[in-house]
Parts: sequence; C-alpha cells; structure tokens
Amino acid sequence: MKLRGVRHAAVLTPTGVTEEGVVLWDEKGRILQIVPGHPATAAGNADLLDGQGLLLAPGFIDLQLNGGFGHDFTAAPDTIWRVAARLPQYGVTSFLPTIITAPAEVYRQAQATLAAPPAGWRGARPLGLHLEGPFLNPAKKGAHNSDHLRQPDPALVAGWSPETGVRLVTLAPELPGAAAVIQVLTDRGVVVSAGHSLATAAEARVGFAAGVRYGTHLFNAMPPLHQREPGLAGALLADDRPIVGLIPDGVHVHPDLVRLAWRALGGERLNLVTDAMAALGMADGRYQLGDFAVQVAAGVARLPDGTLAGSLLALDTAVRNLMAYTGCSLPEALPSVTSVPARLLGLLPDLGQISPGARADLVLLDADGRVKAAIVAGELLYDGRPDNS
Repeated sequence: MKLRGVRHAAVLTPTGVTEEGVVLWDEKGRILQIVPGHPATAAGNADLLDGQGLLLAPGFIDLQLNGGFGHDFTAAPDTIWRVAARLPQYGVTSFLPTIITAPAEVYRQAQATLAAPPAGWRGARPLGLHLEGPFLNPAKKGAHNSDHLRQPDPALVAGWSPETGVRLVTLAPELPGAAAVIQVLTDRGVVVSAGHSLATAAEARVGFAAGVRYGTHLFNAMPPLHQREPGLAGALLADDRPIVGLIPDGVHVHPDLVRLAWRALGGERLNLVTDAMAALGMADGRYQLGDFAVQVAAGVARLPDGTLAGSLLALDTAVRNLMAYTGCSLPEALPSVTSVPARLLGLLPDLGQISPGARADLVLLDADGRVKAAIVAGELLYDGRPDNS
C-alpha cells in the first residue's frame, strides 16, 4: 500500500521526540516535512497512516544477518530476496546479507544476486554484503569452515567494493597481510571490521590506525577480557574510533556484559545486530549455516560440538532486550539499530533518521518497542495494528 505520510504519531527526530504530528513524503518515498500537531488539511486524508499512540522511528538496519525463514545466504545466495520480503515484520527496512567464510565463487554469486532484484520485488532493502571471512584467525573460526579460510591478500579482494555489492568485511587484524587488505578496502569505501580474532589490544589498535572502523559481535570469537591483556574486546570498548556490534540475545553475551558495553559505548558507538541464521522465524530443528548442519533446540543454534552457530534473534527483540538489560528508554535504544549503523556505512542522513530529504523507511512502535507497522520507501509493507486503520 502506497502512502503519503503518517499522522498522529510521536516522531523520533535527530533532536528528540516530538509530540503527535504528521510526517509527509513524496511519490519517490523521500520525506518532505515533519508537521507538529494536527494540521486540518492532513488529518482526514485517507492515504495517511494513523499512528495514534505509537512512536514513529527510522527503519531498523541489521548489519549481520545470515539468513532466515529456512534459508541460508551462504548455501543459497539467491534466497536473499525471499528473506528480505519478510523482514519488515521485525522493523527491518534495510540490512546487510552476511556471507560467512566460503569459496570465492559463493561471494561472486551473492554479488550477482544483489545486482539483479526480482521484478516487482518488495521488502527490506539489501544495502550490500557483509563478507564475514575468509581472512579469519583459525583459532577463533567459530562456525566457519576452516577449509575456506585464507591469509589476507589484496589480490583476493580485487572485485570488492560498494559498487560491486560489498559494504562490510570482517577480518582478523593480527594476520600477516591484514594491514594491506584493510588499506585497499577502506580506500574503496568498504567498511572493515575486526572479528574472529586473537588480536592483542596493541594489534587491534594497529588495525584501527589502518582503517578498521567496526567490531564484529563483541565478546564472541575473541579472547575474553583480561586485566593485563584487554585484547580485541578491551580495545573495542576503550578506543573512540570503532563502532561495535553486539548480539543481545541472552545467549551470546551475558546481560551484565551487555550492560557494561552500553555504559562504555552508549548510543554513539553501540550497534545491535542479530547474527540470525536460517532458523529465524522457524521452529526448533536442523538448519543450514554455510557448509554445516546446525541443531536448533530451545531457541539456541549450535554445531554438533556445541559451538554457537548464529542466533534466532529478531532485531526488534534485540532492542527490547537492550532496554531490559540496561534500563535505557526506547528512544535511547533505537540509535543502535538506526542512526549508528547508517553512520557507519556513510548513509546518514539518507537512512537512519527522520528528516526532510531522508528515505521514508520507517517503523511504528508501541511503548514496549513492539513493531506495529513498517514502511519502506513510503510503502506500507507490514501492518500489525489491531484495527489496521
């Protein structure tokens, strides 16, 4: 359903929450204006969605999503569009499909998939790929196939750029050759992340100096904090340069450490991700993650040896968990899935905030952070309001 705007909702703007008003956009899905109050000319218009009692926020951005609804992006990159069509129910209006360590041909297939959207397709917008690998430390490979791991080499990233569909690359900055790859990718506008790593704090800081600007799933696939060697985790918390991803599902990271990360990083550098895999939105059972069969039981995904293998976390649940674990408010939590990831990708203010000229990628939330409607480029793609008014 194509809309012209939303009325009667409180609006989360870059300067705070406004009282009830109207947000209008043009036929191309670009926000025109934010009108406080109840303009008489707009109040009764049929193509304005009623957001009475709800908060209108920027659409959510997930920077790490491996699949969902039975589909794994690494095993079958062409399923990206099927998953994207169903993500708005979680408030996700854009995302980075994540391809874990795989042969180079899989990366090329994923790039080709993003370059050719199906005719008439509607859903959350893929912003490019997150390639999690293949330059990872074998000792912290997690659920990645070690047969496909490679030493960093600029020749292996020759076709990687935002223009060819690659937005974010996770690597271990301590590996030989990593600095050269970081330089090449950052020069092209690719965001480089540190993760699946044994880096010391000093090695991590060398990576930051070379251009690393993100940390992949803080505390996971990296050494724990130590009082004399803070490692990658400590460096990510202490250095002001990187934005830091975190999986707040209550399984990957203890709530106390989520609270610690919130206090260290706050609303400026903390980015919530799901790391969700094929079992997102599905029942317990056996699912695929790259080359591996994963058993999902009681909402937790593991390899046969017990290694965690992605999550079943939805991004709206991640926001609610952050609120529960830290006591922060909904407006305080929302930048972690809106403006912070948009800023990391260099897409703010086009994405991640509600302001004139920005894309009308929006979500309506109740006071508990539950998604009641999601809008992509001005089009209503999910409506969970009780009366669908």
